[in-house]
Amino acid sequence: MLTYPQIDPVLLAIGPLKVHWYGMMYLFGFMGAFWLAQSRSKRGDSPVKPEQVEDLILYGAFGVVVGGRLGYVFFYGFSEFLRDPLWLFRVWDEGMSFHGGLLGVLAALWLYTKKIQCTFFQITDFIAPMVPIGLGFGRIGNFINQELWGRASDVSWAMIFPNDPLALPRHPSQLYQCALEGVLLFVILFSFSRKPRPRYAVSALFLLCYGSFRFFVEFFREPDSQIGYELFGWMTRGQELCLPMIIAGIVLLIIAYNKQAKPVQKINRK
Repeated sequence: MLTYPQIDPVLLAIGPLKVHWYGMMYLFGFMGAFWLAQSRSKRGDSPVKPEQVEDLILYGAFGVVVGGRLGYVFFYGFSEFLRDPLWLFRVWDEGMSFHGGLLGVLAALWLYTKKIQCTFFQITDFIAPMVPIGLGFGRIGNFINQELWGRASDVSWAMIFPNDPLALPRHPSQLYQCALEGVLLFVILFSFSRKPRPRYAVSALFLLCYGSFRFFVEFFREPDSQIGYELFGWMTRGQELCLPMIIAGIVLLIIAYNKQAKPVQKINRK
């Protein structure tokens, strides 16, 4: 069994002001996405100009925060919301959802396409390789916060999280998710998108890979206590939310690589 590294969730405290590692992970994720977007915006097939990247990241950040909170409330805590509607606004009282954040980002990107006059999938294909950067940092933040831990296990690398009231050795599932949803997904999407691909293909690969990775890791992650297991008596809410992503990814890949699909051509940007 491995010893959980005692990491103070508070990175810096100056009087009443506290800077938490979790918040810094969001910042690192957006910084990494900004750097990659700047690099990709210089390509001939990019729908975004370098000077438009800042607005793109701002739109995405707004979608992540608003969608992430709304998604958690409606996907994982709707009964609590019905009892106390103001709980929606107490963001410090735990609760951000990736699937809600994804929907929020998609809505924000749709608005952004109206601003720069390009198609929705041009933007999603462009931004998909940047998403794993934020996911990876976010899972490190979960690990430092001792939240979203794994199921009890006797594997040699299991950890006892000090905040766990049961003090059981558990899978460090946050690190599994960091490795799959962050590192591996980034490598796959970055490598795949280095060459021009048919429209929809990069977005489809993101949906398929993330959905598959998250579905797999959920077998090692402790289900949400307020929900437990649902479909078939073994499927978690996270796995249920990943199924539409996997299906959509497969469908979009088929569309992208049908006989009429052609690689993305160089965009004439004015």
